[in-house]
Amino acid sequence: MIKLFYEISDFYIQDESLLIQEICILLNNEGMYIGNINYIFCNDNYLLNMNKKYLKKNFYTDVLSFNYSINKCISGDIFISIDRVFDNSKKWNQFFTIELKRVIIHAILHLLGYDDKKKIDKKIMKKKEEFYLNLFQF
Repeated sequence: MIKLFYEISDFYIQDESLLIQEICILLNNEGMYIGNINYIFCNDNYLLNMNKKYLKKNFYTDVLSFNYSINKCISGDIFISIDRVFDNSKKWNQFFTIELKRVIIHAILHLLGYDDKKKIDKKIMKKKEEFYLNLFQF
């Protein structure tokens, strides 16, 4: 089950059912099953506090993923800072909706076990992001 939660009052996903359908397609395409996936949309301060509390890191980030997956059943909590996504979309001259979808996909890829710490892994993950972004473009 995929659920969306909002810790901010001035943002919501316009077509939640389409987003959920796209995530299901991604997971199916990767040969995985849906467990419990929660997307929590928040602001910078909310995510900064999470980053400090759980990861002992003191910096802003666009997304944090907490993976609870077991085998092929993908579960986790994904926290996304709408402030960061908005700033990054301006920084990289990208539409906000595309940058948001990139972050949503990026987080799911982390739950699937993809990593972006090493240069080669980052390249693989970026390719996957681009593939799914292109697949889900309207």
